[in-house]
Amino acid sequence: MADTKKSGQRGQHSAGRRPTFSEWSKLFLSELAATSNVRAAARTAGVHTATAYDARRADAEFNRKWQAALCEGYDHLEMELLHRLRMGEVKPAKDAKRGMRLWDNATAFRLLSAHRESAAQHRAALDNEDADAVLASIDAKLDSMRERAHKSATSEADDQE
Repeated sequence: MADTKKSGQRGQHSAGRRPTFSEWSKLFLSELAATSNVRAAARTAGVHTATAYDARRADAEFNRKWQAALCEGYDHLEMELLHRLRMGEVKPAKDAKRGMRLWDNATAFRLLSAHRESAAQHRAALDNEDADAVLASIDAKLDSMRERAHKSATSEADDQE
């Protein structure tokens, strides 16, 4: 949906003529998928937000497409967040000519935790394994990472003494 037109462009309707449902709903759903923003989608489609909400309440198919567009929008948002978490963000450094690339590890770990079970279920289905066995394997890997980090921090503290 989001790839059908450039996000943020206003719908092209004849001056003084109200767009038909089929005209504005396509633009609306496309923009909603691109932005996850009902107000921006309505503005792009050339309708008031109340018109969109009224149509959603009255038309079950439009409501279904609305939900699908929101899901697509959240998928886009998640992909942007994942990209930022993987690549880091360049932020200005104090008294430096160039910015520093920083990673938000806390958010990355929260995201991993949130998706741990669904990823384990998917891996189990692919490997035809028990989901509990995959979760236990992931937990063991996380425990190993924590142990290495703790040992590293302890050895650095010992070196400083």
